Amino acid sequence: MRYLFRLTYMKNELMRYTSNLDVHKSWERTFRRAKLPIAYSQGFHPQPKIQLANPLPLGFLSENEILDFELTENLQTNEICDLLKPKTPPGFEILNIEAVLIKQPSLQVQTIASQYRIEFLEPQSFDLLQARCRNILNSLSIERERRGKKYDLRRLIEMLVLSREGDAIILKMILSARPGATGRPEEMLDELDIPLNKTRITREKTILDSNIAA
Repeated sequence: MRYLFRLTYMKNELMRYTSNLDVHKSWERTFRRAKLPIAYSQGFHPQPKIQLANPLPLGFLSENEILDFELTENLQTNEICDLLKPKTPPGFEILNIEAVLIKQPSLQVQTIASQYRIEFLEPQSFDLLQARCRNILNSLSIERERRGKKYDLRRLIEMLVLSREGDAIILKMILSARPGATGRPEEMLDELDIPLNKTRITREKTILDSNIAA
């Protein structure tokens, strides 16, 4: 028997510049060190049954990363958490573990959008940014090119809100993260004429399809 669990975690400054491949390997090591009965794939080169949701770009932080893993024993979620937490490397913080149905599509298929929070590292004009955001939202289409293929950025934007938090200006957005239709915050910043290296980007939420997800 195999049992599927979903782990939600934060990725903070210490892991900010760790690639998705290295994040995956780090979790593999964590499960091994915790001595959990992880399930493995079939074939000549069995791999641990650990699956991340949509990749987080290098340099981004996250308050809501999702990882699915399969065990060969049906352990209690609090027991799994107690085994994992002492072995989890600095830079990750486990928020929640829950049991989910074993027969469901992959996390990549279930993921439909991501919510981001953007902080500006240099002073910006609120009125100018607000006007640019309004122009984007009022556009019927925004044609861009990615890897030689044209696409419409506007249809990938599900929310775009500019606000003040004290003296800081905060930009929040929800971008599509469906297969073949994924919006990227750095492309939004390009439309706003803001250099990526002048911002701090945090993924606040990974949004799953409620009609599929457990």
